[in-house]
Amino acid sequence: MPRVKRGTHRRASRKKTLEQASGYFLTKSKLHRAAQEAVERGLKFAYTGRKNKKRDFRSLWIVRINAACREAGISYSKFLHGLKAAGLDLNRKVLADVALHDDAAFRQLVQSAKAGLEKA
Repeated sequence: MPRVKRGTHRRASRKKTLEQASGYFLTKSKLHRAAQEAVERGLKFAYTGRKNKKRDFRSLWIVRINAACREAGISYSKFLHGLKAAGLDLNRKVLADVALHDDAAFRQLVQSAKAGLEKA
């Protein structure tokens, strides 16, 4: 069986792990095994965090749209149903931005939704 020494590959791998772990507390930033475990754990949390971020933003947009809808005298669900019936296909991110920054345009959207509800 051939002999394998793994010199540069092993060193590069360990160096990469320790660079990712820089700033961690005590041995987690100094020793390879502890750093490897800490980095893997951190990457796992980062992965789930990226998924949770999408969930959090969607709920924030819904809250903003709902608040603007209530102010305009329509419920959130009727507003979205009316927009769909009127043929306006806007996602929640855009609707929340309009609700937050442009009250007049949002009022027009509400009127379109009410008209769409009457049609449907």
